[in-house]
Amino acid sequence: MFRTALRNVLAHKARLLMTVLAVVLGVAFVSGTLVFTDTLGNAFRNQSAKSYDDVAVAVTTYADQRDDKTAGIDAAALKKLQGLDGVDTATGRVSGFAGVADPDGKLIGNGWSNTGGNYSPGKNGKDPAYTFTDGKGPDAADRIALDKETAKKGEYHVGDKVRVATNGPVKEYTLSGVFTTEDGAVNAGGSLVLFDTPVAQKLYLRAGEFRDATISAAAGVSEEKLLTDVKPLLPEGADAKTGTALADEQAKQIENSLTSLNTMLLVFAAIALFVGVFLIANTFTMLVAQRTKELALMRAVGASRRQVKRSVLLEAAVVGVIASVVGFLLGLGLATGLRSAMSLIGGKIPAGPLIVSPTAVAAAFGVGVLITVLAAWLPARRAAKIPPVAAMSSVHAVATVKSLVLRNSIGAVLALLGGAGIVAGAATGSSGRTLIGVGAFLALIGVIVLIPLLSRPVIALVRPSLKRLFGVSGKLAAQNAVRNPRRTGATASALAIGLTLVTGISVLGVTLGQAIDRATTDNIKADYMVSMASGDPLDESALAALEKAPGVTAVSPQQAASLEVKGDYQSASGVTPGDVQKVFAVNTVSGSLDSLGKGEIAVGDKTAKSNGWKTGDTLPVTFEDDKKGTLKIGAVYEQNEFLAPVLMPKNIVDAHQSRPEIREIWLKTDGGASKANEQALIDALGDNPAMSVMDQQDIRETFGGFINQALNIMYGLLAMALVIAVLGVVNTLAMSVFERQQEIGMLRAIGLDRRRVKRMIRLEAVVISLFGAVVGVGLGMFLGWAIGETLKSDIPGYALVIPWDRIGLFLVLAGLVGVLAALWPARSAAKLNMLTAIKTE
Repeated sequence: MFRTALRNVLAHKARLLMTVLAVVLGVAFVSGTLVFTDTLGNAFRNQSAKSYDDVAVAVTTYADQRDDKTAGIDAAALKKLQGLDGVDTATGRVSGFAGVADPDGKLIGNGWSNTGGNYSPGKNGKDPAYTFTDGKGPDAADRIALDKETAKKGEYHVGDKVRVATNGPVKEYTLSGVFTTEDGAVNAGGSLVLFDTPVAQKLYLRAGEFRDATISAAAGVSEEKLLTDVKPLLPEGADAKTGTALADEQAKQIENSLTSLNTMLLVFAAIALFVGVFLIANTFTMLVAQRTKELALMRAVGASRRQVKRSVLLEAAVVGVIASVVGFLLGLGLATGLRSAMSLIGGKIPAGPLIVSPTAVAAAFGVGVLITVLAAWLPARRAAKIPPVAAMSSVHAVATVKSLVLRNSIGAVLALLGGAGIVAGAATGSSGRTLIGVGAFLALIGVIVLIPLLSRPVIALVRPSLKRLFGVSGKLAAQNAVRNPRRTGATASALAIGLTLVTGISVLGVTLGQAIDRATTDNIKADYMVSMASGDPLDESALAALEKAPGVTAVSPQQAASLEVKGDYQSASGVTPGDVQKVFAVNTVSGSLDSLGKGEIAVGDKTAKSNGWKTGDTLPVTFEDDKKGTLKIGAVYEQNEFLAPVLMPKNIVDAHQSRPEIREIWLKTDGGASKANEQALIDALGDNPAMSVMDQQDIRETFGGFINQALNIMYGLLAMALVIAVLGVVNTLAMSVFERQQEIGMLRAIGLDRRRVKRMIRLEAVVISLFGAVVGVGLGMFLGWAIGETLKSDIPGYALVIPWDRIGLFLVLAGLVGVLAALWPARSAAKLNMLTAIKTE
């Protein structure tokens, strides 16, 4: 039976090719994902271990420039650590944001990973954390050193003037040296600027203090012993860990960060394989149907049902092994490609070998063979039921009425249960997403099971139009599409699954995007928003500079603050009285925002309701510096996502903060947004590359642009599932042409020319593709609505938006898929010799 199975595979190479391709794509994605994440994790783990090679113990104090309560490591404490027995070196460290401008004044790097630190030479005059390739470390207040990649991007050389922005004004420094490092920020595609230690301390903490310290051990001293000796010398609130423990922690963080990427890629691989199941099952169903006589003869000459079933499953296993080998090799190429792609978009990946783990190999072959065999199981079971008497007849195996009734009943129950679960989940709110997920799975399976039943009435609706527009070709195409409902259903299912996901994601993405866009338009009156590219607070000097900028008519910061009221902390913002109403659309429920100018506060309506507050109430509060006072509520306003729950006059916040924490500055300008006004703001800020000046369109893209990016990524990943669906349409049509050779020959003999034969096959493909697309689009819109209902309470102004333009495009693309998929089968059908075809059984 094995030899028979092998001969059958070799005899039907062309027919099984597209089945192999479907499995190859899924296996490639699974193996490529596993190899890629293993390679990435290994490279970062090795880098992490390398970065702590010379660190026996690391001390962290959590000291903050804006908080005088938490002390750092002062010179006396560092000297004690340096003088401890077993310590070779103890180096103090401070760090924070530092952005380097390129020759055009633009920021080098991505903001969040642009860092600055101190250069701290040891006894030998060198800092062990950095290896200089040119020049030397900074030894004066006006000198800096840059990492090699940043110097290369900025085209800077030793001796050049470099503009560097921290949280304050831009300053110009002389480049004293260029270095290499294993610093994580640099390896993430950012930049690293080294300052002389006193300069870095003033910039990032306080004069004479360090936030952290790294300690190297003398020869023969273990990390654990050194850690035990160091702990009694630590300042209050400080923590110490061994270099090995820190490297292990960083490795775990890397693994955790890669888990979400790994999961997302594997989900899409699973979708591709799920779609591939229909193609595989369809192929083997058609192969079994075409070999009814052959299998019946095998039964007649003594083969048992089990042997027939086993021979079909062996064919599937052989196909699975071949597809797995090819898919695994393709997966290695995919892993290499993903690594290169990350480098191209700015993600710096440490050098390292491609890691091919036994898990990746086992997963690739396990998935490939298992999926193929499982998909072929039902066709194999049907093959085993073919009676020996069928060898005397040309009738193919036909599904019994009983099996169709059972199938439709099961499908109806699953679809109804799934639909009920989706509706119930949508009604439940944010806690109903799991219920929607379960319901979506059941509904999708139910619809797939019912698709053969649905195909007849749905396609019957378009049959008159096809006949009227395309004549005989259209009429025959519609009849052929419903001749074998199982096959049509399996083919349409592949497209339906892909378009369910694509449509659902589109509905949700467009709805969320428009909700965010509306929120921005409705709540923001400002022409510009200024913030730090790093996400760090702005310096007070930026606010002072913008207030004096030409053309500015209103300025209000969002200065982060907090209050303790009766034991509960309330988030607040310091704003400019009189100007905050000009930059934000603040709708008052009671009172007036003019009360801010009298030293009173304004409270959001939801916060006021939850605390039982109202306009005119006086609240006993504790400020951030632990001073107590009372504040009167002068207004209650409609809360929105752009304003804090409590608004306070900026002068009150300033009185209780040692260093203002200004997250954003909002501005209104004379004449609205214009190039001249934007340039005036940039000039007022000293052409600071670390500060971004955004108009309303930029603000909308900042808050909602990620949704479009996510949609594009999803479309790209789901494209693989749609490619497999296309292969399914091609496969179905090719098999259909093969089965209907005699019929096509007869049609040619009675006058149907080659052009109309091609048209018939193309129309059949378009009908099947559009049928699958309509089912997928309908189910996708239903799911998009349901998930959106669970988000309503979290997104103000949420309203369902159906992207009819995109849905129309999906249907057009589905029709195009049908036309393209029919090219080869239509050409094959038109080329059939009519006399030979008529004689074919």
